[in-house]
Amino acid sequence: MTQRKRSRKKTAALFRRVLSKCLARQEEITVSEWAEKYRVLDESSNLSGRWSNAVTPYLIGIMDAFNHPHIREIYLCKGAQLGGTEALINMLGYIISEEPGPTMIVYPSDDLAKDVSNDKLKPAFRLIPEVRKQFYENSSKELRLKFKSMTIYLRGAGSPSKLASKAIKYLFFDEIDKMGGASKKEASPYKLAMERIKTFASQSKVYACSTPTLKSNYIWDLHDHADEVREYFVPCPHCEEKIRLEFKQIKFTKDPEEKMSPYERAQSAVYVCPECGCEILDRDKPKMLREGEWRAIKKRGVGEPKTVGFHISSLYSIFVTWAQVAEEFLKSKDDPEELQNFVNSWLAEAWEDTKLKTTAELVKERQSEYEEFEVPDWAIELTGGIDVQETSVYWVIRAWGERWTSQLVARGQATDLWETDRIMNLNYEKRDGSKMTLSLVLVDSGDQTDMVYNFCADTSDYTLPSKGSSKKMDTDYKISVINKVGSRATGMSLVIVDTEKYKDRIAARMRRENGRGAWMVFKGIDEDYADQVTAEHKINVKQANGSTVQKWVQKNSHGANHYLDAEVYAMAAADIRGARTWHMDRYDPEKEKNVDGQMNPPPAPEEQWIRENELEGWV
Repeated sequence: MTQRKRSRKKTAALFRRVLSKCLARQEEITVSEWAEKYRVLDESSNLSGRWSNAVTPYLIGIMDAFNHPHIREIYLCKGAQLGGTEALINMLGYIISEEPGPTMIVYPSDDLAKDVSNDKLKPAFRLIPEVRKQFYENSSKELRLKFKSMTIYLRGAGSPSKLASKAIKYLFFDEIDKMGGASKKEASPYKLAMERIKTFASQSKVYACSTPTLKSNYIWDLHDHADEVREYFVPCPHCEEKIRLEFKQIKFTKDPEEKMSPYERAQSAVYVCPECGCEILDRDKPKMLREGEWRAIKKRGVGEPKTVGFHISSLYSIFVTWAQVAEEFLKSKDDPEELQNFVNSWLAEAWEDTKLKTTAELVKERQSEYEEFEVPDWAIELTGGIDVQETSVYWVIRAWGERWTSQLVARGQATDLWETDRIMNLNYEKRDGSKMTLSLVLVDSGDQTDMVYNFCADTSDYTLPSKGSSKKMDTDYKISVINKVGSRATGMSLVIVDTEKYKDRIAARMRRENGRGAWMVFKGIDEDYADQVTAEHKINVKQANGSTVQKWVQKNSHGANHYLDAEVYAMAAADIRGARTWHMDRYDPEKEKNVDGQMNPPPAPEEQWIRENELEGWV
């Protein structure tokens, strides 16, 4: 009887516990809150013990995007060692504890999947009480982890049949850029895996993280074409303006004679705020990160996004100093393979394999003996180019001599077009006192078209409106006629420019040593101009029909290229003025001297061939 009473009491207690658990209100908690409450890091982590969101605050927005009811796909394009995999583990722990469902993680290979399973996932699950009590470790296998209410399948990208065999609610990709692409027989591993979430279409979640490789590879393409692209903005400790941490703001000692080692130069590295010019120290970074926020820099469509791309570089890591970034760059800048690793793993930018590339350092090497506003002695004419933006205009003035020899005379930014009228009408002097004015200025009419047409109508004695061609042209430029009803510019010539060809010519001549035929800049050229005029490079771009063409594209999505556009129009203006044939007018032995007064060496056979073909626009 006593035993029966105890049995009834146990049954009643069990019933009350089960009923209480069933009726209890489910805890409302985000992934980041769950991680801080339950996650424990082992000794292999930089900071073992309880997880703290304060160490990597930029991960909070990424993890909590998983809880957003509208967001279905999250793509993290990141620098190395920023915690992308740890965020993945936190999401897994949250799923197991709070919202169980069939889950798949795709790795580049089966071997890597097994290593991660044994070395990362299982140890992490053992350390988290909320997960450990649901983990059936004894009945689990390396590539199938069983839990009380769900199973996690680990798959290598090289096993198409395994990727296509399960209905999945939660899908994860770790280091997705190391996976292979599509084959002749199968779709890409990414496409095959994405087919598995169709059953749970309205409830599914996808998370992929990776350091980028090429622009055409998975993570860069997926994050850059998401409905919303976000970057992390942090407050400057001095002016409190929210800024992105960018490599170009890390300044370190110049060493033209290369007497210092990369380590020695890097020790002078400081981060300069682009808003106030104050130096930001390494010790400022933790507080900046805690007060930072994710902001959308690109948005497609209206309403809440379904796919979100996050982009963050290693400059945001509290474990990386400005000096370490500078040293890594200095050690890798002269080796293309090493430089690609720096661009991919440190800056989290896609690498483009291009044979025609320019750099800001190359522009600085093209500085001549002439000061700003000074016209070289060899100059025959001056031309200008103006790039028009919504809120300002960028202009350049360039001197031209025989065989396309050119020198930047002046450049700047103005608030409106009519401000440039005064600049373009000034007299610019040579050292002998002779004065020159601009013979032709081309003004970009692709933006603010009506304003440009009105300006060119007012300044028709020296300007022509122009615009870049949307497709490849047989000639470098062609003259059209404006036919716009009601416009003051109706009947005026419009110059259509094949911008790709002029960018080719600028890049090729920028790579020449200073002298005849070179593209040069004045002494003391500024960083902003050098960055903008080299903001693009020529890469292979895949067309919709599957063919590949080479095109000039911006190196990164937020780099300005206004001075490059202005230089294109200045060169096209020189072309219209006949610059490519000036050397054919007459032969003078003195003209075989370079700009320093020294005789040019006889050209090599291949150089002579190039020179002869320049007339056909080959270079």
